[in-house]
Parts: sequence; structure tokens; C-alpha cells
Amino acid sequence: MKKLSVLFLLVVLPIIKVYCQNAPEFDYYVTTPDRKSLLTHNPEIEHDFDEQKAFTINVDEKIKYQTVEGFGYTLTGGSAYLIRQKLTESQRKSLLKELFSEKEGIGLQWLRISVGASDLSAFPFTYQEKQKDIFNLSHDKTDLIPLLQEIVKINPKIKLLATPWSPPVWMKDNGSYIGGSLLKSHYGTYAAYLVKYVRAMKTLGLTIHALTPQNEPENPHNNPSLLMTAAEQSDFIANYLGPAFRKAGIKTKIILFDHNCDHPEYPIEILKNKKANPYIEGSAFHLYAGEISALSKVHNAFPDKNIYFTEQWTSSEGQFGGDLQWHIRNVIIGSLRNWSKVAMEWNLANDKEMRPHTEGGCDKCLGAITIDENGHNPNVAYFVIAHASQWIPPGSVRIKSNESADFPNVVVLRPDGRKAMILMNSKNETQDFIISDKNRNNKLSLEAGAVATVVWK
Repeated sequence: MKKLSVLFLLVVLPIIKVYCQNAPEFDYYVTTPDRKSLLTHNPEIEHDFDEQKAFTINVDEKIKYQTVEGFGYTLTGGSAYLIRQKLTESQRKSLLKELFSEKEGIGLQWLRISVGASDLSAFPFTYQEKQKDIFNLSHDKTDLIPLLQEIVKINPKIKLLATPWSPPVWMKDNGSYIGGSLLKSHYGTYAAYLVKYVRAMKTLGLTIHALTPQNEPENPHNNPSLLMTAAEQSDFIANYLGPAFRKAGIKTKIILFDHNCDHPEYPIEILKNKKANPYIEGSAFHLYAGEISALSKVHNAFPDKNIYFTEQWTSSEGQFGGDLQWHIRNVIIGSLRNWSKVAMEWNLANDKEMRPHTEGGCDKCLGAITIDENGHNPNVAYFVIAHASQWIPPGSVRIKSNESADFPNVVVLRPDGRKAMILMNSKNETQDFIISDKNRNNKLSLEAGAVATVVWK
């Protein structure tokens, strides 16, 4: 018996230990509408699992869809100002690590930035205010560019998507930051302006991965803004911007539209232009109007072109629980299930008064974080994106899973072989789930309105 005990200790126990270390992992991270759980790891709830009433989610990794490239926010000029000027150096470094570190933070992989001012800059500006002026990035060199350089040091893989809100006013038919159209006589001038921008950023160590020709081209009412019809954007890409990028040897991708889901015919019209089509990487969308299924309509029309979801705001007047559910359902799960490679929320940061913004710019746009005298506080958009960015790395591939209106979900196969699911219980009572994968079932209970990211091997 003694010899058997020694054998057990020397041989069997190590085998058991190794087996346990390599046992299938099943971890979940939960956020609830009442904020009692905020990305909480494996929270315990007082509830008896009822297998008969459980909703089964069947996962099939053999059926694959698009590759996912990441998640993020728009780093507006106002965001950069607050982070640079209103936080101490130690607070700033801590925040940037929390946001952009893959190992120590939520691992943001994409940032959208404005070419010139957006409506969440303190004032409107461009890089060449008068035709006789020399192009320069001086307005961005105080806060935005130094902050981006810090971010790139933390995450060299960060992808930058650049978007203009308005060209210089002397290129427009109304001479104003608000509305108006790009003068046909300045199509070539504006293409050269954007070439200068990409090159200037590159000299500062900032690679512009992609560019959209215009933010919300069907909204001429913002400050700044520009009206650009599908026919105009098609002409601009086909005959000016695309050739200018090619001649300059610029590899920055051109992504069209960057506006609402109610007009999928806008990108489709441009993609039908045989001269413009070869220059186009894909189409970008917001969801202030229309249905998220519009992304699939564009994908189905041109499956060789990529889909991106690039902006959605949360309101300072909204409710945490309601916004959490709507944005997870649409911006994260909805966009990925409709072929998007990227999902991004709107503004990264503002102060308690929803500033800075231009005169007439959005005064209710709630940042993902609020900067105040004590540092920073996360808001609902922070948790919306963090539920994806922390556990769905670039290179993950969406795979098949069933869902219902009450239990929207999306599943990816990660590069490391693990799977990650984002799941929501939109019912008003606790719900049990069985996640069925390769003849193995994992069990999970979610409180009413809760969101979970589930990771398993």
C-alpha cells in the first residue's frame, strides 16, 4: 500500500495536475444594466439552472464568414485636448495603457481621427485656411499628434482611419464650414490636399491605414460638414483621389460613404462605377437611420469589398441599461453578423458638460470616458467596446451560431484557437443558456438585460 501511495504521488498526481491545467476553459465576463457587474469575471448569481428552459446556442466553426480587424472609437480633437491638458502625466499614461495595451488594458485596435476639425473640436479649422497658405498640421500638433505618437508606442499595431468633416472653405461653393459642396474646379486640389495629409502624418510616425472621403456626406448641417452626393463621391474617387493616391505611391485604403444605413444605394452606386471600384477597399456605415441589415445588402451586392461600422454616439440623456443593450445588439453583434470587419463607437472622451465642441456641434454626445478634476470615469460606450476588444483580437473569424430576437449573439474563432461569444439576454428575467460546441455543452445563466463575453477552448 505504501508503495502504491508513493507511485500515486509521483506519477498519477502530476498527470492529474497537467490534465486540469489543460482542461477546457470556459470563462465569461458580464455587465448588467444596474452596473452591479461591469466586465465582472464569472459572477455568481442566486439561481438554479433549468436545463429544460435553457436556450441552446449551437456553434459550428466549420462555417466561416469575415475576418474581424478590431474595435475602437473616434479620437476627436476635443478628446485629445482633454487627455493631454486635463490629466496629469501619470493619469494620462495610466489611461492610455488601460485603453490601448493588449495585455494590461482593453486593447483598442482602431482609432478614427478627423482630417482637420470635427464637430467635437473646440473650433472648426483645416490645414490650409486660405488658398495662398502653406499646408500645415499646426492645429493638431499641440494635442492630437503627440497623443497619437504616445498611443503608437503602446500599441504599434493600432489602425488609424482618417475622415474629413470639411475641406478648406475656399474649395467649397458656399465659402462656409457648414454645408456646401466641393467645387468641381477643386476636385484635383482637394485630392492633392489629402495626399499631403497622409504624407505629413507619415513623416511624424503615423500611418493612415484608411481614409473616407467625407464624414456623413448626406448631412450638410453639422459644423463642419459638406454635402457630397453619390455621383460626386464616385467622380472624386474615380478621377481624382484614387489616381492621386496611386501616383503618389500611397497605400492608404479608400473606404466610401461613412454614413447611415438608410441609404445602402449610395455605396452600391459608387461601387458600380467600374473606374472607381478598383480604388475602393469597402464601405463604412453609421446607424442614426435605417437598419443594420443594410450592411449585408451592400456586402451581397459586392462581396469582394469589405464592410466597416465606424460611428455611433451615446447620449448624455440616455440610460446605461438601455444604451448598453441597443449598442451591443446593433453596433457589436449586429454589425459583425452583417459582415463588418470593424465596430467603432463615436467620441472617446469629453468633460462633464459634453465639451469641447464647435458652435452648433453635438452638445449631448457622451464620451466613452468623462474627464474631470479627479481623472476619468468610464461610460456605457466604454463597456460596449470593451466587451469585444478585450477578447476578440484582430484576425479572429466569425463563425456560425443560431440566435433569437431575445438572445442575440455572435461567435468568432480566434487566432489562438479559442472561441469568443458576445451574448445578450434581452428578456426581463434571468435566462439559462447551453452553448453547444463539438458535442460539449457549457452552461451559463444571465440576469435580465445582461451582456456577456464568453471565451472557451
